[in-house]
Amino acid sequence: QVQLVESGGGSVQVGGSLRLSCVASGDIQHIPCMAWYRQAPGKERRVAARVYESGSTIYTDTVRGRFTISRDVAKNALYLQANSLTRGDTAMYYCAAERICGKPDYAIWGQGTQVTVSS
Repeated sequence: QVQLVESGGGSVQVGGSLRLSCVASGDIQHIPCMAWYRQAPGKERRVAARVYESGSTIYTDTVRGRFTISRDVAKNALYLQANSLTRGDTAMYYCAAERICGKPDYAIWGQGTQVTVSS
């Protein structure tokens, strides 16, 4: 069974950057999609970025051009480079191994890492 652990969150000022990491205890090669979701207090959990087995990626409109998702299958790791951060990026960020792409109900989740952006 795959287990995920996130790290790299923290508190930064507007315009700053963070690099989030997600390390899996098991082989993620058979997982069709890996994704980063985020959830702010009182808001629903939504996908920020997703990477497919082919290497193709998608981003939600608000992060496109600022965030970059990448994976290292050999290291069973997923990354999110987040640049030009805004206060709207403040949220708990979760790594997800999606057994069915785009369906979080069938995902394996990490515990989350907090990102706080202040002015």
